[in-house]
Amino acid sequence: MLTPHTTYQKIDKMGNILSASFAPECDEKKATYDACFNSWYTEKFLAGKSITNECEELWHEYKECIDIALVKRGMVKMMEEAREEASFENSGIPQNHDEAKK
Repeated sequence: MLTPHTTYQKIDKMGNILSASFAPECDEKKATYDACFNSWYTEKFLAGKSITNECEELWHEYKECIDIALVKRGMVKMMEEAREEASFENSGIPQNHDEAKK
């Protein structure tokens, strides 16, 4: 039985579990990139045959799809606010964390 929390996972030809994108409209681009990257990584990078990610263009196509989905869902502002509150530069600790301890 499917529930609202059911997640779909695909398994590629090498047995890797590939999770779906958060944006269903980007699933195909993600699957294409994942398959390309996993193939390049295992067959070329780990074998010392290539250090250049041959799937970079597919990554940019997937990222563009995700960026559009974030805008459509109104998530960009929320993400910007979260970054300001707990930036990576501050190790993810909220800026007012020390003040809250006092």
